[in-house]
Amino acid sequence: MAVQPQKSTGEQFSLRLKAFYVALFLTLGVQLPFLPVWLTAKGLEAGSIGIVLAIPAVIRIIAIPVATRMADRRDAVRGVIILAAAGATAGFAALAFAQGAAAIMLLYALASAAYAPVMMLADTYALRGLTPRGRAYGPVRVWGSAAFIAASFGAGALLDLMAPVDLIWLMVAAMAIATGVALALVPLGTEPGSGLTHRASAAHLLRNPAFLTAIAAASLVQASHAVYYGFATIDWQAAGYDGGVIGALWALGVISEIALFALSARLPSTITPIALLLVGAAGAAVRWSIMATAPPAILLPVLQCLHAFSFGTTHLGALAFVSRMAPLGAAATAQGYFAVALGATMAGATALAGVLYGRFGSGAYAAMAMLAVAGALCALAAGRAQRSPSHQ
Repeated sequence: MAVQPQKSTGEQFSLRLKAFYVALFLTLGVQLPFLPVWLTAKGLEAGSIGIVLAIPAVIRIIAIPVATRMADRRDAVRGVIILAAAGATAGFAALAFAQGAAAIMLLYALASAAYAPVMMLADTYALRGLTPRGRAYGPVRVWGSAAFIAASFGAGALLDLMAPVDLIWLMVAAMAIATGVALALVPLGTEPGSGLTHRASAAHLLRNPAFLTAIAAASLVQASHAVYYGFATIDWQAAGYDGGVIGALWALGVISEIALFALSARLPSTITPIALLLVGAAGAAVRWSIMATAPPAILLPVLQCLHAFSFGTTHLGALAFVSRMAPLGAAATAQGYFAVALGATMAGATALAGVLYGRFGSGAYAAMAMLAVAGALCALAAGRAQRSPSHQ
């Protein structure tokens, strides 16, 4: 009978966390595929769109360390999530009224300052709360991926029915729901070892070759998605695909991700985080190399299924690696280091994607394949650093 309360607590925690991931990914399911469409409707050209899309990656370099430091110092991951989600809702609402590239960039920067830490803090909250309750991360996170599918399908269908300039309101509504659900998240309680001395020890990770090369690997592979995130919808529209087909293609990529997350708890323990990073890098290199050739429609579903590897295994590998390396009381800070590295890399890749797509169209994917290969080399270096005597 003593086990039942813990089981009930685990069910309540995971249920509310699933609901939060659903709401959060409803926003992302509109933003990633269709924000470039909204920007185009506002009159921005490819180069300007690339700059706008790079803004969140730049902003997170500042916003995430501030948020993680606050979350660790006050042991208040949930509280910072609530504040950030509310700020993002207000920011996207203000963005809806922006006119002109300069105003859009300014207001999107403000919205991104609040929105950037939310996903990383949600993952930190999940990793801290699920493990002691006997729950795995993947089967909970999968609900967010499912919501992304629903949002991309829904927004894709609405794209044929509503003015593209109104798509921003779908993001505002979804983020408002996420804020409401965040208020219902179960408090984590005080983490053992959350004192100042433990938090300060997180700085040693910045001198650890294995940590640095691993986060470089994950950052490069995830940044190789820049052309896809920024211009896949525009590219597919130019090829003659309608909104429903585009939404289905985005959804298919996430379906493959869902399958991976759902099965992740059953992966053999012998599969290390570094191995996951290598699989992700290989999947990305193959995917972008073929996308660079402007493949026929029949190949697009197959390439979208590679999202399970290019994104999914990279994401799982990075989270697992950073979580294992994080000192007690500094989980958010350690994840923040990775988020900053990812932000800097993604910012450069996204800005480059705008220039390359404007000049070469789908040929820009070739540069993304090169980033993935660089990520693979960094992952190999991380593995060697882990095995070196100085790391033992």
